[in-house]
Amino acid sequence: MLVPELLRNWSALRRLPRPSLALQHRRLYTSRSVFTRDVEESSTATPPSTVNGLLYPDPPTTAHHDLPSFLEHAERMGMTDKTPTFIGTHFEYTAIASLSDYGFHLRRIGGQSDLGIDLIGTWAVPSSPQRPLRVLVQCKASPKSGPGHIRELEGAFNGAPAGWRGSNVLAFLVTNRRATQGTMEALRRSRWPMGYISCTRLGHIEQIVWNRRAEDEGLHEMGIGLRHSLGQDEEQLVLTFKGKHLPFPFGEEAS
Repeated sequence: MLVPELLRNWSALRRLPRPSLALQHRRLYTSRSVFTRDVEESSTATPPSTVNGLLYPDPPTTAHHDLPSFLEHAERMGMTDKTPTFIGTHFEYTAIASLSDYGFHLRRIGGQSDLGIDLIGTWAVPSSPQRPLRVLVQCKASPKSGPGHIRELEGAFNGAPAGWRGSNVLAFLVTNRRATQGTMEALRRSRWPMGYISCTRLGHIEQIVWNRRAEDEGLHEMGIGLRHSLGQDEEQLVLTFKGKHLPFPFGEEAS
């Protein structure tokens, strides 16, 4: 979905009723997201470092690798849910799980030398059938976001690992707030292929937008639509391709 169209769509999204916290919590833990498919194995299943020819950097810790293992770790360490470390790490794992419903396959790499990159991975979309797009992600679990965060996101390209440089690479800012008009304008003006995603702390995706440069780098004819969830009083964001809704969850078989 292109930014010139997004200010209009953004206003419409703002009017959508927010689902209850209980409903968001239920969706997060009952969706087909990666961390719920094999919860029983989550404490021992360590992802391989090389996938489809991409060499992933080492994770910032071996103590946890998904939301269930992080929650177990936090309980063992007596970590409260009010600390910045808990809030940030929890949000990153929540984003990983929720965005898997949209075809993203992401991993945490954040550390002292990440240059602002928290997650990296791929995005399998029909507009790039030969190979998945490569993505860089910054996560901000903060009360507000603005144009400065878009300028900060541009720096992620300079700090990208070797496999995430060149063409067909996108960067996304993921926050727990919908984008302001200033953020939208900064995204539109940027010469880098970038997007913005709003994800609540319980994993409900409220907004996905990107600029024209991102379309040029692999999102041609991709878009975002709204679908009414049967039996639920809420709207669900879904991916579209050539104007048609894609299945949700999307990308379950993608690699």
